[in-house]
Amino acid sequence: MPRLYSNLDSCVDDLMTFAGERVVIGTPLGIGKPNALLNTLYQRIKADPSRRLRILTALSLQTPQTSSALEEAFLRPFIDRVFGNYPDLDYVTDLRQQKLPANIEVSEFFLKSGDYLRNDYAQRQYMATHYTHAARDMLLQGVNVVAQAVAMRERNGIKEYSLSCNPDVTLDLLPLFAANGTQVFRVLVVNQELPFMENDAIANLDLVDAIVDCPEGTHTLFSAPNMNVSLAEYAIGLHASSLVRDGGTLQIGIGSLGDAITQGLILRERQNDDYQAMMQSLGSQQAPAQLAPFTKGLYGCSEMFVNGFMELMRAGIIRRAVYAHAGLQQLINRGRINEQVSLDTLDALVEIGAIRTVLNEADVALLRRFGIVNATVSIAGNTLMINGIAMPARLDDPITRATLQKEGLGEQLQGGHTMTGGFFLGPRDFYQALRDLSDADRAKINMTAIGFINQLYGQDELGRAQRKDASFINTCMMMTLLGSAVSDALESGRVVSGVGGQYNFVAMSHALPDAQSILMLRASREAAGAASSNIVWNYGYTTIPRQLRDLVITEYGVADLRGRTDNEVVQALLAITDSRFQDSLMAQAKANGKLDPAYEIPAHQRQNLPEVLAAKLKPFKDKGLLPDFPFSCDLTPEELKIAKVLQRMKAIKDDKLAIAKALWSARGKQAPAGWLERMQLDKPGNVKERLTQKLFIACV
Repeated sequence: MPRLYSNLDSCVDDLMTFAGERVVIGTPLGIGKPNALLNTLYQRIKADPSRRLRILTALSLQTPQTSSALEEAFLRPFIDRVFGNYPDLDYVTDLRQQKLPANIEVSEFFLKSGDYLRNDYAQRQYMATHYTHAARDMLLQGVNVVAQAVAMRERNGIKEYSLSCNPDVTLDLLPLFAANGTQVFRVLVVNQELPFMENDAIANLDLVDAIVDCPEGTHTLFSAPNMNVSLAEYAIGLHASSLVRDGGTLQIGIGSLGDAITQGLILRERQNDDYQAMMQSLGSQQAPAQLAPFTKGLYGCSEMFVNGFMELMRAGIIRRAVYAHAGLQQLINRGRINEQVSLDTLDALVEIGAIRTVLNEADVALLRRFGIVNATVSIAGNTLMINGIAMPARLDDPITRATLQKEGLGEQLQGGHTMTGGFFLGPRDFYQALRDLSDADRAKINMTAIGFINQLYGQDELGRAQRKDASFINTCMMMTLLGSAVSDALESGRVVSGVGGQYNFVAMSHALPDAQSILMLRASREAAGAASSNIVWNYGYTTIPRQLRDLVITEYGVADLRGRTDNEVVQALLAITDSRFQDSLMAQAKANGKLDPAYEIPAHQRQNLPEVLAAKLKPFKDKGLLPDFPFSCDLTPEELKIAKVLQRMKAIKDDKLAIAKALWSARGKQAPAGWLERMQLDKPGNVKERLTQKLFIACV
């Protein structure tokens, strides 16, 4: 049994004694880090140059940092309200300033998007690996300590611990230690704010050395607030939602595009006439029957369990249950059985060899596990006991069958999961929704190993059976005109984020006969007042090679690339390119012999412009179908309005003429009551503050 600690220092003492002079600690990505323990360990080793520390992790999170008095005035109330007493990680503070001590290293396999592009240390220490291989690579780096935050509950005087938000790598890593005979110090730190998750997430205490339950371990969870969803993002999400097949499997990611897909799926389910009208307006090629509401529902299987999945569960869309038995799942898929239990369920299992006609203990255990027989059924040798009545353990015996029918069968299959995830991260109300789940609904969610979710290897038959008609939907930054995707880094080699599991899901979509890989990107981007295309001729870095091309979506439509020639791929991608860049890209393709010299872009594809898209979606926006924040917002209504003022100020901050015009046009204008006080601009003390006040009022 693990040793229990009531304070961090005692645990860190034993941890350092175990690991010796060099501590190599593996800790989960996102909110599964035990921040207080990591900070205690970091400060200890930072103060002792004779020791060394290496931290292996991903997605280290820090509360928003402000860079001006105006930002501080706006963000501080928001930060205090949303992030509460979340303790920033000390190593992140030093890492961002590139001031890590010489005896400490930090290596991450996934970076917070865009945060470390100009951080040379973080770029050098980045560990390029697939999420699926993170556990293996931690082992190769010599990890000798594993530390994780966990949830805890007490039932009937017994404490249980859950890996909660991050069983992802931990469940892959612990068996590797055992298989390799690696000695490691395994520590869990209780955070009472974490939702307790069931099933595979419940910690096996035989594989734990230390549990710390102290006040410092419990703190506010880091929140990833919902972001504003633009019209372009809605168009992308709507196109993606139209490709999701009823009765299938869904994977989506975090952020505004994930929210756009979710809103699209909910509109498809609840307001189908409006949904079909929107898809027609966007030029969807899907038949009306393919855009119908969901009669069978979906199964969620995603490395990241995001708020969108919770919204889809609430909407009754995520409801297709899967079962951890390949034969049983295959019978359901074929329609041979359904979730209502009958004698036919037993006969079907006999037909495929899942159980025997003459039952044994393993057969009965399987039947009880999935609720096919009830708790009154047991077996001893050749005798089957049903509610205290002894009879032959044979499914071809008439008396046995009649008694099972009358007293021994369950009502419907048990133990099914409608959502499988590796880790979760999201806004505050998402965490609260997880805490508030009923026991029955919580049991439908299985947080498990990333090695199970992101690939088929090791569970090929079961994975194929569960993941029928899968839509694996991911985001990329750029797409080449020949179908390669750029998702995580620049051609200079600098890393924006990380590959994560994207490659695995794309590859898996080609390994499953009925799956589809969907890559989404915005057709163009704005920088320094100039627009550029995100579909390019070529690029010096690739995340997804073009031989794995499949479905690509921009706000202007869907390009189906699987099995197409290069000539066809170029034409399909030009059709969803921003029209401002179509001619130059077409010329490059022709110059390089990849496009028929006689090809011309059809006239109906020449209107891929932001203003045209906005006009198409305006009626639906006005009707309230496409809200800025479809699933709540952590900013107050007043803060949202002030944020728009600050955006207008930022847009003209380097344009002296625009500033002068704004100030001149705003003479005599007043800010709404309380806004100046909220922004600490009500009592300017110098010329700069007075100018800021006037510009703020001008931009209202």
